[in-house]
Amino acid sequence: MSCSCQNTKTDRYVSFIGLDCDAKAREVMSHLRRYIDDPHYTNAFWEYFKKKAAGGSGPAPDDLFLIHSNLNQIRELFEEHADETALSLLDRIEQECC
Repeated sequence: MSCSCQNTKTDRYVSFIGLDCDAKAREVMSHLRRYIDDPHYTNAFWEYFKKKAAGGSGPAPDDLFLIHSNLNQIRELFEEHADETALSLLDRIEQECC
């Protein structure tokens, strides 16, 4: 049986092929770091998040895991800053990858 992999429609329940969740997660983290690395926007939660991301409490988790585990906090931060680009990407990750 041959694979018809030319279909560009993505469906996470069939396969993660073509979704590139890792790249999307890296991009969300890039948006996120613009805020949480700025002393004017960070707080105790984001400082803990940064330590966790760096492996401060064990092995460093991957970006997708961190996003999935903190989706609501990340969404709230992007909404607070009216970052529509980041919110759109976060929605895609939630729908396609989490």
